[in-house]
Amino acid sequence: MLIAADKFKGSLTAVEVAEHVTAGLRRAVPGLDVAAVPVADGGDGTVAAALAAGFTRHEARVTGPTGIPVTATFALRADGTAVVEMAEASGLQHLPGGVFAPLTASTYGTGELLLAALDAGATSIVFGVGGSATTDGGAGMLAALGARFLDADGEPVGPGGGPLHELATADLSGLDPRLARTEIVLASDVDNPLTGPKGAPAVYGPQKGAGEDDVATLDAALAHYAEVLERAVGPKAAEYALAPGAGAAGGIGYGALVGLDAAFRPGIDVMLDVLGFGPALAKATFVITGEGSLDEQTLHGKAPAGVAAAARAAGLDVVAVCGRLQLPQEALDRAGIRRAYALTALESDPARCMAEAGPLLERAAESLARDFLV
Repeated sequence: MLIAADKFKGSLTAVEVAEHVTAGLRRAVPGLDVAAVPVADGGDGTVAAALAAGFTRHEARVTGPTGIPVTATFALRADGTAVVEMAEASGLQHLPGGVFAPLTASTYGTGELLLAALDAGATSIVFGVGGSATTDGGAGMLAALGARFLDADGEPVGPGGGPLHELATADLSGLDPRLARTEIVLASDVDNPLTGPKGAPAVYGPQKGAGEDDVATLDAALAHYAEVLERAVGPKAAEYALAPGAGAAGGIGYGALVGLDAAFRPGIDVMLDVLGFGPALAKATFVITGEGSLDEQTLHGKAPAGVAAAARAAGLDVVAVCGRLQLPQEALDRAGIRRAYALTALESDPARCMAEAGPLLERAAESLARDFLV
């Protein structure tokens, strides 16, 4: 049995999910051979999954999204592969008091976190993006890495996406030279462009506190930012603004594509490679995946869909565990998931379901084992 599940957000980490599923399975089938590869899709929980896979934990003190220092974690493997999660530095969880700052939140700390990974010896970086508090097109990140963004008076523009409307010149020549010899993979399940109706401000700005006027301001500022970068680095800046992934995490995807020469790949594909899922799958005869909510988003690049696709290609059965199930069986069938076991089927009260997620998950896993293994 191979357990390859993501976290249950707000209640269980991916490691804890695997532990509880294992306990439940072995209640029904004592001594069952179980292996676990906790997974993530590039969003929050990505570093935790890497640490569970044997990476070494590193911490750095960096600038939070509103300028207040925060402690951020990244993961590093002996071969020089680092996993860096932008939410560790610039995520919504670092907004003081949970107060949004849609126009001024900055990714500067993410740039500092990338520098810390380089300083620790990283030669290849998996850059997971998601859960950001920011919509600055990655300008803050690039500034921390050595880029200069100046207004008409030759002064640095202020932090965040809003002040980018004052941008007059951009200079990327000062970027840390180590970046040029570092392979950077932008791991994301978001394929939005930078601006426009499907761009970062319009689609994700409201989740970060942006009202209608803020969205318009940010969209115009990021479009202007791309124009200035086009003058600085050439036509690729305009091309990248339209590229899939440019709008990831408030446009930090765009900054990574233009300034870091990053390669965009679906987050779950990258992470399955990095976490050693392939070798584990080769030894498995049955696969269990899952996440907190199996819903329409799951089908668009989330961890369970990626795990199910790989397992199905290997000819293995896949079942899922989840906190709540919002997909009909036909959708699960199309994804390659034979059946899903939801905790809400055991406890209908959402608050109690989250509070008692561990024991409930063990019960669900025991039922799963009796249905498929006994």
